[in-house]
Amino acid sequence: MKIGVLKESRPGEKRVSISPQIVKQLISKGFNISVEQSCGEASAFTDDHYRDAGASVVSNKTELIANSQVLVKVNTFSQDEIELLKAGTITLSLMYHAINPDMLQALASKGVSSFSMDAIPRISRAQSMDVLSSQGNLAGYKAVILGAEQMTKIFPLMMTAAGTITPSKVLIFGVGVAGLQAIATAKRLGSVVEATDVRAETKEQAESLGAKFISVEDDGVKVEGGYAKEVSAEYLAKQKAAVNKSLFQADLVITTALVMGRKAPVLITEEQVKQMKYGSVIVDMAAEQGGNCELTEADKIVVKHGVKIVGTTNLPSTLATNASELYAKNLQNFLLHLADSNGFKWDLEEEITKGTLIIHEGKILK
Repeated sequence: MKIGVLKESRPGEKRVSISPQIVKQLISKGFNISVEQSCGEASAFTDDHYRDAGASVVSNKTELIANSQVLVKVNTFSQDEIELLKAGTITLSLMYHAINPDMLQALASKGVSSFSMDAIPRISRAQSMDVLSSQGNLAGYKAVILGAEQMTKIFPLMMTAAGTITPSKVLIFGVGVAGLQAIATAKRLGSVVEATDVRAETKEQAESLGAKFISVEDDGVKVEGGYAKEVSAEYLAKQKAAVNKSLFQADLVITTALVMGRKAPVLITEEQVKQMKYGSVIVDMAAEQGGNCELTEADKIVVKHGVKIVGTTNLPSTLATNASELYAKNLQNFLLHLADSNGFKWDLEEEITKGTLIIHEGKILK
């Protein structure tokens, strides 16, 4: 089976979907790998690294697409790339299909089959394929580092001859993979950490890492596949009241809340920002999906009412080497589940296949 690795076309993207190490492992299992020239340079993988691993390096994108049975990327395919696809090609990438209907129609019109890496079901046997978790883990770490860079204070308690510096207070909204890594990183750096989440079952996880969990007693939350699918207005009002005291005292606030296929929920309003500490920092990890803070601006750092709001999107890309290595391992496990070197199994009722196959032979399934 011939696999083509495309260079990412998204502006500012530094990741690549397959690392040289994974190329070597796939070739050992009988796959043929070709990569687009310089596809891995921003992740510190040179063309020679890929050649040494056994891949062919192709300078012409059109040629690569034409000669590949399977095409892999990190991000969604661009319109220019879709136009080059031939019927019967299989694509694997992040698709976010619920919010990209035009892209789905364009792919379907080419008669391809497309798997979405962001639709991996949250089940035990799919954990090694879970791209959102591996990338979210890195993003949670980087969010704390970004916050530290923008703050005017240090994280840990420090006793000096000139006096004692008290530890910073960090508040984290959302205790998923990214939130848990943010808790762990902030604690390692010596801060006092509090966390909140609409899912009550995350309380134990947050506390196990040393965070104080801000609880809200209510049944107005519907959870599906590990994500909050629906949260009542009454619950959000109660949560807002419960966290305000901590929010207004925090030196750093990190928000991670996302709802699958929808705009991110607003958790911090302008009125709340007005009451936060002057000089405090918000790192909004949901900036790409509209932001958890009402005042967030994507890919900008703005100061509103004395609060610095960081809206950096695509945090995993800022740690491109590690992010690419993890994505590549997830992709390898996913690919070997779906296929062997002779082709795809097309077990359409199997849970992982059924959950991730968005388009099959030009027909949109979801």
